[in-house]
Amino acid sequence: MHMSDGIVDAPTSILYGVIAAAGLALAITRARRDLDERAAPMAGLVAAFVFAVQMINFPVLPGVSGHLLGGALAAILVGPAAGALCVAIVLVVQALMFADGGLSALGTNITNMALVGTAAGFLVALALRRYALRGHRWLVGVAFVSALVNTVAAAASFVLQYAVGGNAGVGLGSVAAAVLGVHVLVGAGEGVITALTVGAVARVRPDLVYLLRTGAPSSAVVNQPVEVPS
Repeated sequence: MHMSDGIVDAPTSILYGVIAAAGLALAITRARRDLDERAAPMAGLVAAFVFAVQMINFPVLPGVSGHLLGGALAAILVGPAAGALCVAIVLVVQALMFADGGLSALGTNITNMALVGTAAGFLVALALRRYALRGHRWLVGVAFVSALVNTVAAAASFVLQYAVGGNAGVGLGSVAAAVLGVHVLVGAGEGVITALTVGAVARVRPDLVYLLRTGAPSSAVVNQPVEVPS
């Protein structure tokens, strides 16, 4: 979900701007280890795909829109660090070129969607990785669950930010009910899209699916292809 300027107060925006900057700095360091000549082009394609799906949004509250996030999809395909960077780049471009999300709210939006959502989605995928390796249907199921959790976690992070410094004149209970309720439904839709996309890539090039090539976010990318049985 995108947050516009003024939804949270200035101290909260500054705090989350610092958190976002620190998280992206760490992601850049880790992404250098995860991306190789095969994964780098995939990261570009993932960023383009995330940009496209995030352009479809709808209002949830005044100044807040709901939409697909793409963090879990990016993390499963190119790793959590590179995935977070892909989502963050999309958010920056949207804020600067399309006024989708306020500039003062960029730190909060990056924290929610690029950091919290992507990390939550990938941690779920990592916890379920042993099932994803059992076969294509299992991988698709893991991708669905990861994307659902990714979306709800990002929405919950927004609610936390609003609890810390909400400045929109709407009660916290109403905000939580609206944002979380809508994003459970959004998460289900995102789960379907993520499952179909990851499944399609895995059928053609399973060696390009990060989740199938590594057991932990900090592990070196294994160069041998991984076959996923049907």
